[in-house]
Amino acid sequence: MDAIFSSQKNLIQSMGLSKVRVVRNPNYQSHGTKSYVYLLNRFGFEPTMKGPYRHVKRTQQHGLASFKRALVGGRARQDRVLVKQTGGDSNHGEVTADDQQNDSMYLCPVEIGAPPQKLMLDFDTGSSDLWVFPTEQGSTKGHNAFDPKKSSTFKKLPNRAWKISYGDGSSASGDCGTDNVVIGGLKIQNQVVELAKQMSAQFAQGTGDGLLGLAFDKINTVTDNHGNSEPVATPVENMIAQNDIPKSSELFTSAFYSDRDQQKESFYTFGFIDQNLVQQSGQEIYWTPIDNSQGFWQFPSESFSINGQSTEQSGNLAIADTGTTLALMSDAACKALYDQIPGATYDEQNQGYVFPLSTSADDLPELKIAVGGKSFVIQKEDLAFAPADDKNWYGGVQSRGDMPFDILGDVFLKSVYAIWDQGNTRFGVVPKIEKTQNLTPLLVAVVSVAARR
Repeated sequence: MDAIFSSQKNLIQSMGLSKVRVVRNPNYQSHGTKSYVYLLNRFGFEPTMKGPYRHVKRTQQHGLASFKRALVGGRARQDRVLVKQTGGDSNHGEVTADDQQNDSMYLCPVEIGAPPQKLMLDFDTGSSDLWVFPTEQGSTKGHNAFDPKKSSTFKKLPNRAWKISYGDGSSASGDCGTDNVVIGGLKIQNQVVELAKQMSAQFAQGTGDGLLGLAFDKINTVTDNHGNSEPVATPVENMIAQNDIPKSSELFTSAFYSDRDQQKESFYTFGFIDQNLVQQSGQEIYWTPIDNSQGFWQFPSESFSINGQSTEQSGNLAIADTGTTLALMSDAACKALYDQIPGATYDEQNQGYVFPLSTSADDLPELKIAVGGKSFVIQKEDLAFAPADDKNWYGGVQSRGDMPFDILGDVFLKSVYAIWDQGNTRFGVVPKIEKTQNLTPLLVAVVSVAARR
């Protein structure tokens, strides 16, 4: 690693690279059930544990004509939509923005255009679109909007469009252009920027100014004017294609810290690894190859252990995802974990496992999850995600339903320094565990619970 650090030190100095500070969104309030519903929408999996939210098939009619007060003609199509049970088994209501946590926990500064316009974006390793609120969108209240007319380097891309849509009918869409994008001092030229011209409330209500996808272009949503998929390169892919960084620097890294540990700042780096953080850990970076064929940062995760008792999961896969707050695992793994927490129970109304607020760190088991061939601890403090009510925590690890892989979101990523080595298609991990585990409820969550009493 010494040769890599030496090479990257020269790159940092020559290109003026710097850490990208992660700012915790002041309007974000952790809410377990809302975060889980967001994931049901985002990944479209079917719950295997009881609760009010599930997917149903709903008939949609298109092209209908009115004839003597009756609708005739047209085409019928069955769509799978997320609904909320509101009464008996047959009563289902629409899932709205109030049912899910659409706002981003973390935001990062990015500059687009010339002269540069600063936007606060959500960095997301589970998606591949770079989209922003433009001034042409109309209502941009509460957002920094990108004005393409004020950028001398912006070029509109004719016959290109994009659209992101979820199972509850929420969507964002618009057209595209290219411009310069600067992240942590690294300038990426001719990056495709997607401009959000239309969006539903679930997207518009967030605090951030857009999203920067850090997955692979396979899942980018750009299309041609006939609706055919025409995925474009992500900022990191363009960073690599520009050939202005060595092979050892075709990467980015993330270090997240809990609000319970306010003395430390979360950050990303692009083009270099934080040498001090690796050295402070006293451990070497553990690398595992990733499979990006589905567009995600996916790797084998064939075991987990609780208090040293290991359980094998042959063939099990996981993705690392900064756009997911929770960690989602198999039902068997969830049951094994919460069976070891005194007073823990499955709460159907919250559609997740909960355990008493009075639980101490010493009461919580040690949970380790395999990343490739090595296991890593999830910090005990992050098993307590957010207050579910005035008596219970909503657990940070929940059921993945019928999804065929685990999702290791921020609940896992706060426990490690993650190196996303795109150029070498591998994922690097260094343990980053706080010496003192603090389960004190976050102020915003306590206030939120108190307000519901």
